[in-house]
Amino acid sequence: MKKRILMLTTGGTIASLPTDEGLAPGLDGAALAELLPTGVLEHYEIDIRDILHLDSSNIQPEEWQMIARHIFDSRACYDGIVITHGTDTMAYTASVLSFMLRGIGIPVVLTGAQLPITHPLTDGLENLRTALAMAASGAAGVFLAFDRKVMLGCRAVKTRTTDFGAFESVNWPLAAAVDGKGLQIYSEAIPAGAGDSVLRDALCGKVFLIKLTPGLDPEIFDVLLQMHYRGIVIEAFGAGGLHFVRRDLIAKLYAAAQAGMTVVVSSQCLYEPSDFSLYQAGQKALAQGVIPGRDMTTEAAVTKLMWVLGQTTDPVEIRDYFSRSLAGEVSFL
Repeated sequence: MKKRILMLTTGGTIASLPTDEGLAPGLDGAALAELLPTGVLEHYEIDIRDILHLDSSNIQPEEWQMIARHIFDSRACYDGIVITHGTDTMAYTASVLSFMLRGIGIPVVLTGAQLPITHPLTDGLENLRTALAMAASGAAGVFLAFDRKVMLGCRAVKTRTTDFGAFESVNWPLAAAVDGKGLQIYSEAIPAGAGDSVLRDALCGKVFLIKLTPGLDPEIFDVLLQMHYRGIVIEAFGAGGLHFVRRDLIAKLYAAAQAGMTVVVSSQCLYEPSDFSLYQAGQKALAQGVIPGRDMTTEAAVTKLMWVLGQTTDPVEIRDYFSRSLAGEVSFL
């Protein structure tokens, strides 16, 4: 029996056409499906739903909620769901869906392309084939499929702007890959389900990301407090270094925490975890109440904080959420 797949389209490069102002989404889902080889279409029963028509730079928290609701409301009718999406913010969408749809009982697979699907050298057809195969695999969770690789949605990072291998699975093995034997599922890399699926799509948009630079003025946190930001993710140096000589960033973080702001600190280094126990600066930061991001990607840290602050304002509960891996987004060594 053919697996029943729902394809949700949101725009992006894969659906783009040339315009006077450059590439812009111009194809609907039916046009995308028509370009798939007949042999691929014969393997699945595909329903198509066009829900957005955007460059992914314009996909924001409101669109994440819309996508999550479409997935949740359709989950019982399909064996899997494929989402076509622009690459620039795909890792953010994949991460936040991992939290909003915890326990989803079917594969949800995001994909896109570096070249429009109408281009004679497009990578879009191969990416769609991989996504469809993963959606039909029965491996439950949120994933990102690209360049014959499948990774956990909350571990994917866009690392290249034009190369077909645009995404990498950071600090986590691949969930699946395509080789001469077809789609190979690596079940040990797919976290166990989190119980019954419940849609929890409340988000807090007042989360700010800062990349720490030498000499950063700590007063920036006063400005963010005045703007009513509730959470900050800081990409610190190395294993989690923050300056406190002359410009006492650590003291300011303590003041921000006392004012009710949640501060998560991760590393600017893409690979391996932050470790605040190694150096004096890190231990000082922990003492002031910052939450270590460990080996989370920036995309996962930001979206997890947005999601957690959408669920609770209780500092104890917030810290508890960050002490656990909710969807495979963090390792505890």
